[in-house]
Amino acid sequence: MDFTLATYRNLLIAFQRAHYGFATFQQFCEGSAAEKCVILRHDVDLKAKSSLETAEIEYHLGIPASYYFRVVPQSNKPHIIKQIADLKHEIGYHYEDLALFKGDKAKAIAHFEKQLTCLRRYYPVKTICMHGSFLSKYDNRDLWQSYNYRDFGIIGEPYLDIDFNKVLYLTDTGRCWDGERFRWRDKVSSSFTLRFHTSRQICEALEKNTLPDKIMITTHPQRWTDNPFSWMVELLSQTAKNSIKLVVIKQRNRKRQSLLL
Repeated sequence: MDFTLATYRNLLIAFQRAHYGFATFQQFCEGSAAEKCVILRHDVDLKAKSSLETAEIEYHLGIPASYYFRVVPQSNKPHIIKQIADLKHEIGYHYEDLALFKGDKAKAIAHFEKQLTCLRRYYPVKTICMHGSFLSKYDNRDLWQSYNYRDFGIIGEPYLDIDFNKVLYLTDTGRCWDGERFRWRDKVSSSFTLRFHTSRQICEALEKNTLPDKIMITTHPQRWTDNPFSWMVELLSQTAKNSIKLVVIKQRNRKRQSLLL
């Protein structure tokens, strides 16, 4: 079964056996990542406790990872943030300030700075990552059209600071590894044509040595569980979300095309 913690652990071990190093996004930005490495990123959208489970697996395997926390209460759990930081993982801000304040950039940047200060109680935050805010018309990255995140001591934002023609991007958005059709903003421009549906297919590619040397893997820890009931609930809820997303994305694309005519 895919999207279990056991599968996740096996996936990490498969990368280790293929002689990949692991790095946080901060380490990558600072130039201290290995030449052959996986930049391991987690977006903590919901169920913060699930992030602690993946963080513990990584810690016992000697793997560092980056955890990006939202401001919403389902994600922003200080005691869990602290525990993950204590496990030597990077903590970052999964910002959605422009969407929260409906495009008001002055309020958004003030909130951004406030939240950054709060997170820095637990870790010296150096990187950020936008939250897609699928239901909002505002792209959170547009905040940086008026401000510069480097003025706040931030050294990297993956969607703005990684050349994905050189770094393969793999994400479990949509609860699969080939969920491009379910993404609205979680997309990158890339020359790579590799496609995988399951974690097992990624492991097979590792065995055949067909993956590039640099990879960013993004997961949402709430998707990964060994609890059969929680696993089924996540499967059913994500299947429903995917159906809704497809309808909304088609409507948005039609609207976009009509504006171009």
